[in-house]
Amino acid sequence: MSQLRAYNLSMSLDGFMAGPDQSLDDPLGVGAMRLHEWVYPTRAFRADHGLDGGTEGLDDSFVQRGTTGIGATIMGRNMFGPVRGDWGTWAEDHDGEPWTGWWGPNPPFHHPVYVLTHHPRPPLTLSGGTTFHFVYGGVEDAYAQATDAAGDLDVRLGGGASTVRQFLAAGLVDEIHVAVVPILLGSGERLFGELGERARDLDCVEMVASPTVSHVRLARQSG
Repeated sequence: MSQLRAYNLSMSLDGFMAGPDQSLDDPLGVGAMRLHEWVYPTRAFRADHGLDGGTEGLDDSFVQRGTTGIGATIMGRNMFGPVRGDWGTWAEDHDGEPWTGWWGPNPPFHHPVYVLTHHPRPPLTLSGGTTFHFVYGGVEDAYAQATDAAGDLDVRLGGGASTVRQFLAAGLVDEIHVAVVPILLGSGERLFGELGERARDLDCVEMVASPTVSHVRLARQSG
């Protein structure tokens, strides 16, 4: 049976996964690009983006683990792009061109991706086997569609922070990996909070540190 895994979620020491004021110039919010500096040099990240070389070691192994055995991805609308409201508003302001994501014509997923939204939009098929499906039936609907598409493989849960919290609150996350980055953002969107009893569903099963970040992995309690 597919598991739902949230991997390589970068969080600041003060608990923020994203900064304030997401925009085209600041895709992760102001100041938050620093949260992901540990990822960019790794061999696994560079390979996923068609680049050669890269660092190996602990950070690289976690990036690899986050993409191995994945048959579908779920993400929130904030991770897909800065567009708010009806999807057509972006096209009206940008020469009729619809928003197609941050990743260009060949996104690094290469499998179905389910984007949570309140505004219907037809599926978007891009190069390399990636099709974005826009789901407006809530987290349970996205979970059902993604697990069906993944088959015997797992489903990866991406950001943003609000999306991860919704799936944690629904008790659907089987495993979560957080890279704690030694910086303070001061404001933005927190990864954890208001989970109630669901906070006790997951136990820490691994905690290790590289020279750049501390890796914390939580997994659902058996039984």
